[in-house]
This record gives sequence, structure tokens and C-alpha cells, in this order.
Amino acid sequence: MVNSAERADASGRLDALLDGASHLTGLPVLVVSATAPGRPVVFVNAAFTEMTGLGLDDLVDPVDRLRRTTGDAALSAVRGALAEGRPSSVLMRLPRADGGTLWARSVLTPVRDDEDAITHWIVVMVDVSAEVERDAVLSAEVEGARRESAALGLVARVSDLIMDLEDPGGLRDIADLLGASVVRWAAFYLDDGGLAHADGVAPELPAGRRPVAPGPTSGHPRRFSNAGCDPVQRLLDEPLEPVVLDLADAAPGTASGWLAADLRLRMAGTAAEGSEQVLVLPVPGRHRVLGVMVVVLRPVEGAADPETRTVLTLTARRVGLAVENVRLYAREHRVAETLQRAMLPEQAEVDGLDVWSYYAPNVVYAQVGGDWYDVAQIDPDVVGIVIGDVVGHDVEAAAAMGQLRSVVRAYAFEVTEPGLVLERVDTLVAGMRIPRSAGLVLTTLTRRRDEGSGCPSWRLAYSRAGHLPALLVRSGAVTTLDGAGGPLVGFGNGPRKTAEIDLEPGDVLIFYTDGLIERRARPLRDGLSALQQVAAGATAVDAAGIGEELLARLADGPEDDVAVVVVRIPDLADGVGVAGNVRSRRWQLPGEPASIARARHAVVRTCAAWELGDPANAELVVSELVANAVLHGWGRVTLRLHDTGDGLRIEVEDSNPVPPVATEGHPGRIGGFGMRIVERLADWGWRPSRAGKVVWARVRPDVEALSRR
Repeated sequence: MVNSAERADASGRLDALLDGASHLTGLPVLVVSATAPGRPVVFVNAAFTEMTGLGLDDLVDPVDRLRRTTGDAALSAVRGALAEGRPSSVLMRLPRADGGTLWARSVLTPVRDDEDAITHWIVVMVDVSAEVERDAVLSAEVEGARRESAALGLVARVSDLIMDLEDPGGLRDIADLLGASVVRWAAFYLDDGGLAHADGVAPELPAGRRPVAPGPTSGHPRRFSNAGCDPVQRLLDEPLEPVVLDLADAAPGTASGWLAADLRLRMAGTAAEGSEQVLVLPVPGRHRVLGVMVVVLRPVEGAADPETRTVLTLTARRVGLAVENVRLYAREHRVAETLQRAMLPEQAEVDGLDVWSYYAPNVVYAQVGGDWYDVAQIDPDVVGIVIGDVVGHDVEAAAAMGQLRSVVRAYAFEVTEPGLVLERVDTLVAGMRIPRSAGLVLTTLTRRRDEGSGCPSWRLAYSRAGHLPALLVRSGAVTTLDGAGGPLVGFGNGPRKTAEIDLEPGDVLIFYTDGLIERRARPLRDGLSALQQVAAGATAVDAAGIGEELLARLADGPEDDVAVVVVRIPDLADGVGVAGNVRSRRWQLPGEPASIARARHAVVRTCAAWELGDPANAELVVSELVANAVLHGWGRVTLRLHDTGDGLRIEVEDSNPVPPVATEGHPGRIGGFGMRIVERLADWGWRPSRAGKVVWARVRPDVEALSRR
């Protein structure tokens, strides 16, 4: 304690100290002894008492009072200044007599005696409470703006990922982004006939094929009768507010119980294991809840701050709309593809001509385009061939293509001269007001029988309506059939020309759309030159072999739909098995029963062209493989044939990733022995592909045929 004598002595010395500090009169001042034990306060002025309500007698233990209000950093700064004997300025939170606090900027100045020893410390204070509170408000606003900006940035990144939601891992990428930014862990569950974890979005679920949940239960949670006490089921029934799921208390036999069990398995060994802060949000579509988004909150967040809630809610809503859009888009294009493929002919079989056709829509546009071709037997000696392109990749383009195909086919059967046909088409299309422009090449081949030579000749007549010219390949030389040109279909306002040329045995005609040669990285003229070079150097002796060579050299990574028709005038002097002949062929087949017969015919023709002997076994094997792809797969079927040198290798690809199984038949039903038949006739296996799977079979060779080769 400081006695009255010490205070009087201090007061006398302080008077001398403060005499020259008249400018401090209005500022709160206190003086601390530097020599007495405990550094007691020995003087406070009236301004200090007015600011704090505290007098000298109230400051018996000032350090204890400061410890209750100011932070450790401020106390450490004061102690450091006192220990080092240096002036200092410290922002401190000071106590008031009424129990409140105030913020004061405190300037500590040492007072030294004649021997340069510190005897006192003068502390001058300025009340800065208003400034500190204003700064706190501004800081809070800045922090709020920062968090909002971060939230908007995260939503923008989620939106970028949603653009690629068709990717097999699209939902997983979004969940990983959330887990790396605002929550500890996240996952999506879609309700496609039952709740199931989803890494991506299946554009369509074929009938009878539901995803198998990898969770601890068999099947999927359906709607339960006790949905009133099942928060997850309530979210699936209607888009309510997010719910907190207690993993330990979720009732068994409910959607909540199934989800809790599945989450425990998925989070085992992760950083989220053991956390009970599980939030379940609905993923709403336009008319129903499509699933849920599950997140494990970080421990410091508790029930999640408003910005986190906003990010999660917006993400769930945007994902819901995107999932629905993916499926609506797939349905629309499935309708368009069905319409489009219904308009395309099967592999044409024309008496006296070798014809091969190919069509592949650009996968970017979900297998829908406006390209088409048609091969029609107009009469026994006249064959019509047309190839065209309607602008666009949607239902409207497919519908316009169907209308034009029907109109051209109808007029071609009535009037065989191509120019006159296109004139009639112009007139009709102008009246139909088809909304899409289109170009085409219409060709007729007329057979001329020459009894003397035994080999019929053909005369070609053609007319073009704004389409790329066909190519004539004769003895390695390529001629561009660029005559009889005219405007796009429907824009002709006068007579259309017809060009004619006589064909010789061995001549090859190539009809194509721009998807075969057009690339963004090169001019169309360069693409046409590349096509001419490949056509001139083709070594195959049949239309299918030539077509496959064109595709192999030019159609790797097309940027648009591709349609190709190759027509070859047979030459009786042809020799099959010529050195250098292409030994790999491919066909794109629709997923329908008619493709089975088409595949058998393709094998028979190929075995004959390649001198592979009796095709009976290969025909039976390909029939079984394509039938399985049609019955148990989905989407288009790709057939590939390869001459391995010691047999024929058959590959059939479809979009169903489930492997084939050799069974002993179906009890009580006919069938089920297909793969057993394949086993008897060939070595076989399968491998996954980007689209689904490839089933292959190598037919055991015909020994007699090999000996002849």
C-alpha cells in the first residue's frame, strides 16, 4: 500500500512534472510509480475520473481490472514497455465504474530522475470507443462482403461443373468441390425408382434396369408407411427445408435409416467419420424431388452460417434443374433419333451394284442430326441415290429431313431425271415452308444391258442443290462431279440442270456429307483434297472395304454428323484377296431385330471378299452376338470384322456395360443358349469400352480356305 506521505511526496514531484504539460489539461491522465512494489497508481486527474468514473482509491489493483477487460496482447505490450523502459502506445479496453467498458488509446511515457532512472510512468489516454466501434462495423461489413464474394465464386464454380453434368463423374466433382471449400464431406443420392448414391447422371434408365445401391441393404428404400417420422422420406415427397440427420438415431426400415447406414459405410476412414452434423437437402426438379444432397458440416460451423446455407441450397437447386434438363434433353433427342433412323434405309441390296452406306451422328449433339441418305430401287434397271444435309441438330432438323426424304423419294419414282425432280421439290418445299435450309445431291444410275460383253454398263445422271459434289474414282484417278450445281433446296427459281456420265466396270462413286471432311482447324477445301487423296489410294476391291478405309483415314474425331454412301460398279475381272486389300470393316447398326439379318449378310459378303471359306459358323456366331446386343443392350450396335490371318475376328459393341454370361438356358422358357453356341464355334471374350462393352469372338479357321491362301 502507498501511505499518505508517499502520495504527498509524489504529488509534489508530479506538480513539477505536470507544470510544463498544460496541453494535457483536458486529457485523462494517470501516473504510475515505477519504484514502489507493484507499480501502484499514484495520481489520476479529473478528466480520467470523468471518463471512467474511477478515482484514485478505485485503482488499488489496476492490473486485475485490466485483466478482466483488455486482451492478453494489450497486457503483453504494456508489460514489455515497462520492462524495457521505452515509450509505447497501446489500444486497451478499460473498465468503467458502472461495469461497462471503453476503448482508449493509451500513451505510456517514462519519467526519469537526474540519474536517468525511471521514477514514474505518465499514461495519457484518449477515448476512441466510437472509432473502434465504427471500425468493427466496417470490418464486419468487409468480412461479410468477402464471404458473400467467396460464396458467389463457389456458386460460379459449381455452375461451371454443372455444364458437364453428363460426365460420369459430374456429381462427384461437385461434391468434391463442396468438400474442399465449405463442408467436410458431401454426396448426392438420386431417387430413380429408389434412392441410390450417384457419381453422375444417367440420361435414361432402361426399363428393368435400376442402379444397385452399394449400401448395406439390398434394393432401395421405397416410400414407407411411417413417413411422418422419416425426415428423408418427407424431403423426397416434397421440397421442404433441409433436415439434420442423426446417424445413430435414424429408424431402421426407413429411408432415413437406409441413408444413415449407407453414409456410415461411405464415410468410414474419412475425415468426416464420427461427425454427427449431417445436413440433408432436397434436390428439387420442376415437378418432383429428384433426390437429396448430403453434407457433413465442419465442427466450427454448427448449424452452418448463412453464406454456407445459401451455397448449399443454390447448389442443390441448380443440380436438380440440371439433372432434369439432362434427361429432358436425352428424351427429346431419343425421339429425334428414333424419327431420324426410321427415315434411313437399311443396307441397300441392289442387283448389279456393290453398295455400302454409313451414318453416324455427332456424339456432341446426342446422336441427332440432319444428315441423311437414301438408296432406292426405282425400277429393275434404275437406282436412285440421294445424300443431303439439313441445318441443325434437333427434332426440327430430323423432322425436316424426314419431310425432304419423303418428297424426293416420291418424285424420283415418278420422274427419273434428277434436275426435273429437284425442280418439283423446289416448288413443293416453298409451299411447305420447311423451317430449315437443306442441300442434297440426287443421282440416278441406269443400267444398260450389253448382251455381247455379258457385263452391264451404267449411266450416271445427277443434279446438285447446294451440296458438296460426289467423287468418281476410276483406276486411281479422282474426278469431282461438280456439274449441274444449283442453290439450296427450296431456293431454286428456275430450271435445274442434269449432268450425265457413263460409268465403267470398277468405277467407284463416293457420296458424303461435310462431317467427313470439315474441321475447325482446316479449310473445307483442304478437307476435300484429303478425301480425294484417300479415295485415289484406296486398295480395297469392294464398296465396304473402300468405305471403311475412308472412315479410318478421315472420320477419326468428326465434328459433325457423317453420312457416306459408296457405290462400286462390279468388274467381272476382279480378283478377291488382292494384296493390300483392307482387312477390317465396320458397320453401325440400329438396336433393333432387323440388324441381326443385316449383320449375317455382312459376314457372308466379307468372308467371300476375303476368301475365308465357308461362312456358316461365322454367320451363326455374329447372329448370336448381335441378337444379345439388341435384346440385352441399348443404343446403337457396332459390328467390326477383322481378318487376323488365322481366322475371322468378330467384335460387337453396345452401350450396356454388363458382361455376357454363358448359361444353361432359361428354365421353363426357350432360349438362353446363345453364348454356349458361340463357345462351341469360336474363342470369345469381352472387354469394357468407353460406350459400354465389346464382345469378341474369333471363329476357328477353315483349314481348306487357309491352304488356298
